[in-house]
Amino acid sequence: MAVAPLLPRTPRPLFPAPSSARRRALAPTALLAAAALVLTGCSTGSTGAESAAGTSCSDGATGEFPRTVEHEFGETTIEEAPERVATVSWANHEVATALGVVPVGMPALDFGANENGSTDWFDAALEECGADTPETYAETDGINFEAIAALQPDVILGAYSGLTQEDYDKLSEIAPVVAYPEDAVAYGTSWQDATELIGQALGREERAAEVVADVEQQLAAAAAEHPELEGTSFVYGTLDPSAADQIFAYTAVDNRPKFLESLGMVQSEAVEQAAEGQEDEFFITWSPERADELTSDVFVSWAEDEAVREAIENDPLLSRVPAVADDALVLQSDQQEVLSISAASPLSIPWALENVLPDIAGAAASAGGQ
Repeated sequence: MAVAPLLPRTPRPLFPAPSSARRRALAPTALLAAAALVLTGCSTGSTGAESAAGTSCSDGATGEFPRTVEHEFGETTIEEAPERVATVSWANHEVATALGVVPVGMPALDFGANENGSTDWFDAALEECGADTPETYAETDGINFEAIAALQPDVILGAYSGLTQEDYDKLSEIAPVVAYPEDAVAYGTSWQDATELIGQALGREERAAEVVADVEQQLAAAAAEHPELEGTSFVYGTLDPSAADQIFAYTAVDNRPKFLESLGMVQSEAVEQAAEGQEDEFFITWSPERADELTSDVFVSWAEDEAVREAIENDPLLSRVPAVADDALVLQSDQQEVLSISAASPLSIPWALENVLPDIAGAAASAGGQ
């Protein structure tokens, strides 16, 4: 099955995926206490929160309005604390919810959805807030301007996105728009910067700082629990013998390497060198003929299903990837696991620490002889 390195408008693909990749519905797991920790400022139904998307589920804005927010396309002035929030792209709806404002509208998930068409961590956040699921609109063909306009939002959030100037101008006719930071590349905003920027837009800077500190503390605690991660080199990418381009590796722009680096792991020197001069690209391709040069202690790869592992191990070229040869390949076939790191947010990271990290830590321990 051929794989194409897709680079569309909106939303950016989470990975170069097979065109016929299954969109499985994944059964939700138990709601995590870790997600609740991020949402300690949320009210529940018993304290008077309205069970309706778009309402505030925590104390209101603490910042003064009007306020001006800077981003890639200049400055946006927001006259009053937003109550009706719409989002584009991935993750922005999760950030707003973590700060206590459930959006009235958000893009529908076309990858990584559970049986509710949502994610376990977002469902946990909505339950904590006593809120209903926001209205959703498709973004498979680009931004759905009509659907967003119909919601009459007070602000449109795209802190993590690939908004173009044209997109920004059209959205600005609907409501004030917050695009990605000026010093970031498209789809390259870290979850910390997205949280800070959205906190500014919502007048919840204090809450944003608390959320970032809380999640970073959870990351630090996870790193301390897994000392085998410290200094362990990795490649986070895709291995697929049936693809036209059989090897992809994600660069420092992408959330996946950022996640592992926050836990003390280090990007493969081979990937760093190959990515030089391509600072705006979220992945690079690698020739299978040079598979043995893609050195790392651990290789984390997306796969459509577990059967891909045998195909990789039996492939005369891909089996020469050092981490594969050393039995340190972590294969991720659960779409929700992939999504939790690819479109990282303050809600998804605690879930990923519980559900994604154990396999990676196990491979790191094996690679280190522990």
